[in-house]
Amino acid sequence: MNIIVAFAKAEDAHKFKSILLRGGFDNITAVTSGMQALSAMEDLGSGVIVCGYRLSDMLYSDLVEDLPGYFQMLMIASADKSPAGNDNSRLIYLPTPVTKENLYSTLSMMMEGVSRARQKAKQHRLSRSDADKQVINKAKEILMDKHHMTEPEAHKYLQKCSMESGCNMVEAAEMVLSLGNM
Repeated sequence: MNIIVAFAKAEDAHKFKSILLRGGFDNITAVTSGMQALSAMEDLGSGVIVCGYRLSDMLYSDLVEDLPGYFQMLMIASADKSPAGNDNSRLIYLPTPVTKENLYSTLSMMMEGVSRARQKAKQHRLSRSDADKQVINKAKEILMDKHHMTEPEAHKYLQKCSMESGCNMVEAAEMVLSLGNM
């Protein structure tokens, strides 16, 4: 599972990375800006971002709004920076000072949650109804006929559209069908 450590000061990011490495975590990327964090999240696909209240180019609140689907955020900051009325289920806040044990257990819990969400989505994809399969196959046929794609290319195109638009593959196929019938 991937971890991104994002703090405005590079030395803070590297200290947290070092603490997590000593705690047995791996696949850790350290960054100092929100844009770097978003780019890393896009590359990695899933995981947890550990960050402070402020990054070099944005606040945690701006970053949490742009979290990709399979990412959660652990925000570590002083009590006066506590997120007021936090209704975002993908944001967990730990007040400073934080103990290693609390950090490790919270991070492990979050990583397990991300892993479960991915597994659940995978099972859902594998158990599509016959109607959903027909919609996807019709969309692939349109792509293959009108755009001279192979079946694997059409499938990959639907997956890409699905990921880019933030919808599931059936919804992406329905979009192709609605555009294909114009």
